Amino acid sequence: MHTYSRLHLALQRMQQQATVYQPTSFWATASQGITDELSQHGVDAFRRLKSALTFFVPNYGAPASGLSAEQVALLERTLKDSYPAAVKAGLSLNRAISGYQAALADYRVLQASEQTGHLPDLLGFSESQVGQPLEQWQWDQHHYSRSALNYLLGLSFLKKHLNGEVPRSLLEIGGGFGTLGEIWSQAGIANWQYIDIDIPPTQFVADYYLRQVLGESKVSGFDDLPANAAVSMDSLRPASVLCSWQIEQLQGEVDLFVNFISFQEMEPDVVKNYLHHVDRLKTRWVLLRNMREGKQIKREGHAGVTTPIKTDDYQGMLPNYRLIDRNVHPFGFETVDGFHSELMLFKRQAP
Repeated sequence: MHTYSRLHLALQRMQQQATVYQPTSFWATASQGITDELSQHGVDAFRRLKSALTFFVPNYGAPASGLSAEQVALLERTLKDSYPAAVKAGLSLNRAISGYQAALADYRVLQASEQTGHLPDLLGFSESQVGQPLEQWQWDQHHYSRSALNYLLGLSFLKKHLNGEVPRSLLEIGGGFGTLGEIWSQAGIANWQYIDIDIPPTQFVADYYLRQVLGESKVSGFDDLPANAAVSMDSLRPASVLCSWQIEQLQGEVDLFVNFISFQEMEPDVVKNYLHHVDRLKTRWVLLRNMREGKQIKREGHAGVTTPIKTDDYQGMLPNYRLIDRNVHPFGFETVDGFHSELMLFKRQAP
């Protein structure tokens, strides 16, 4: 067993906070499962843990593709047994069911859409192997996961509307294992700053990941902040991974706020509270990617939310912002069963 004192300290402190800063119905069971697996197997290979792959380490292949590992093996075995000489057919099948073809499609969109010569630089990024990724693709000597390509496509969508403006400070809520912080650190931006706000245990994993990638001296953790005191964001290190309730302590202004695929897993009052703080910090740009139709409702034996949030609901929660653009193709994603992971970009209109 692995004992992580900082993880358990964060979990203990979370229990003392308001309910809007604690796991919602979707995450309550998931958080316990992730904590248990981290304690049993360790954080150094978190990108291979079943709970992580299910909830915050997205992949293109099984099971995210809709195929189980057993179904993949059956398809490959059936083709090989029935057509042993069909080498090209085998390669085609492998590319489809491994996730390679879908990953390559996203990479091609990134290449075609990226505005070279304008910051943030997106084509210079290459992902680390920290966490022992189960799935990672390489093109042009650069490494990419689905998490990385999700963010890179979203940032490319954002760049279409920046007109040369370069955001420096980036605030994220629900940052998974810290991919966006890694991207931001390689984007060529002077005096960059990245702050990830999340609940433990994912906060713990992102803190670990960014310390491994960037170095200890460049990351502020939740226990570096004084309790219940205002904290200027400019006083933090380049990257910070803080706990959910600590957003109330932050003071200053933010250039860009990002939430990808996690507001959809929260309840409306939780999202509304977070967006209140995004507005309080006078955030200039808001970039969201969440399910247009909302997350599935919780039922017996299946994770879900109590009240789904649909993409149109975000406009009502951002009264001081104007919707600039929304996109599913090519920067977002449409599932095989017709659901739409939609990007929305807002710009602040109020002084």
